[in-house]
Amino acid sequence: MVSLLLDRSQLEIVLSPTERALAFQRSSVRVERRSIVKVQLTEDPWTWLRGVRATGTHIPGVVALGTWRAESGDDFAAVRGRRLPGVVIDLDGTGAFERLVISTRHGLALTKALRLDLSRQADVADLAAAPPRKRAPRAAPRPAPAV
Repeated sequence: MVSLLLDRSQLEIVLSPTERALAFQRSSVRVERRSIVKVQLTEDPWTWLRGVRATGTHIPGVVALGTWRAESGDDFAAVRGRRLPGVVIDLDGTGAFERLVISTRHGLALTKALRLDLSRQADVADLAAAPPRKRAPRAAPRPAPAV
């Protein structure tokens, strides 16, 4: 899973060496904080993928990692698994991407940290402060009726 680092000036999506290889990225994705226009939480980040995969890896329902080309511009996706919530970050288009689609359990904390006044420095501690979501236990499968 990607790591998110936030400071006064930028949001950084830190990719592991494996994730960089799968996304065809040479380094982490960095976005200037002032270029962030809108942040939205989502229960299903898969529905926010638009366009076609340009470079990266896409296995539906498993992983979408890399650049997605759409008519409105390029998006960066780092989405894993079906049950993980995410965050969609719309950008002003001055950088390499128009939108970031990321699956993360810390979406609410990220949203709150991005709304902070720039006089207070937001950092990784702000993101890690959010409690992890508890998963509901799975129901046991019911046996088929005897015929």
